[in-house]
Amino acid sequence: MFGTDGIRGPVGTSPFTYTQLHQLGKAIGKWITTTHGAGVHVLLGHDTRLSCAWVKAALKSGLLMHPIHLKDAGVFPTPCVVQRTIQESSIVCGIIVSASHNPFEDNGIKIIDGVKGKLSLADEQCITSYFAEEQVINYTQLGTDTPDTKSAQAYVDSICHFFETDLLTGKTIVLDCAHGATYALAPQIFRQLGAEVITIGDQPNGININQDHGALHLERLQQKVLDCGADAGFAFDGDGDRVIAVNSKGEIKDGDDILVLLHTHPQYSTESTIVGTIMSNQGLAQHITKKGCTLARTPVGDKYIARYLNEHHLMLGGEQSGHIICNDYLCSGDGIFTALRVMQAIHYNNNPTMRTFCHMPQQLTNVRIKQKRALTEEPFASIIKKYNERLKEGRILVRYSGTEPLLRVMVEESDAHRATDISKQCAKELQQALEGI
Repeated sequence: MFGTDGIRGPVGTSPFTYTQLHQLGKAIGKWITTTHGAGVHVLLGHDTRLSCAWVKAALKSGLLMHPIHLKDAGVFPTPCVVQRTIQESSIVCGIIVSASHNPFEDNGIKIIDGVKGKLSLADEQCITSYFAEEQVINYTQLGTDTPDTKSAQAYVDSICHFFETDLLTGKTIVLDCAHGATYALAPQIFRQLGAEVITIGDQPNGININQDHGALHLERLQQKVLDCGADAGFAFDGDGDRVIAVNSKGEIKDGDDILVLLHTHPQYSTESTIVGTIMSNQGLAQHITKKGCTLARTPVGDKYIARYLNEHHLMLGGEQSGHIICNDYLCSGDGIFTALRVMQAIHYNNNPTMRTFCHMPQQLTNVRIKQKRALTEEPFASIIKKYNERLKEGRILVRYSGTEPLLRVMVEESDAHRATDISKQCAKELQQALEGI
């Protein structure tokens, strides 16, 4: 059931039906009590999409068949749940109901362990096995469910502790909250640190999450920054664990740029290895190498970055999409924290326009698919090889999305038009081959 970022899919389809969510709740509850014991506290938060209340209710009906104490924080960004779960000793597990950047029709479930952070493969397999079995429930030992009224302020206090109280004084910042989970907390924190805050994407109605706003749709943020003469803009995604920046000129600074900016921050400037993914721009790798450092690449997914950082005792890593992990703060991405660290970095280095590196032209083409087949099989392998041979000095990367029914074809090449042509043609031919089987 688990993909690159928890469990995700369209509501009304497996496993997002009432029966299966109830069963999944029972499975997660058994894993929690087996791992951490009975009577433990579990923090629950969700984003702003319409289905969250129903998904949460169905999930709770299974969770509460075990002797655990649920603390429901309501609308609460993913990194807030992660941070409170890791930092608050009384909370052993966090559960997030969110589909991140996906459209409102989808939903998802992420689980955070209070000790390990993101679940291991063994944990995911354990929950999956519990999901498939019939459980005997002791109805004299059920769980409890209470509202959480303290975690939001605890998060605000904790994150502001990392920054000067006047960090943003005199700055005008535009925040695009994607009509998602950060719509209340992000403006509050930026104002508390002195900024004049202008918000867009801050009117969630249950169905507009990520719609034409947020980290995947930057045009409105770019225009707002220019119209207001703002110093910077930041776009979050639906659950707030990633961020993309826009400088005062309206230019986009993606996750690769943010890694370079943060590498100039005193907290991370001595890091000899920065962690990216197979999608990280080749220009980033060349820039890091010129600095005498190394870019380590992992598979796509911030859980792989987190794992690499922890295994190698490193501090900084992230994805081009805006998942940035600052390991001195948290084992997961936090868009609000990252944005504030960027503002610190450009202040310390007198770099108000966020100068970074020369990007190699990169084209990512996404096509919808109905089924996934191994790309090492024929005719897919030959199609990919054919287009790879057309490259002069770049690279091609073909993979399936771990969160959506998409095939992604990324091409890097020194000539931007060539990269676009190869990416689009390869994606179209692969899509046709997949549909023909």
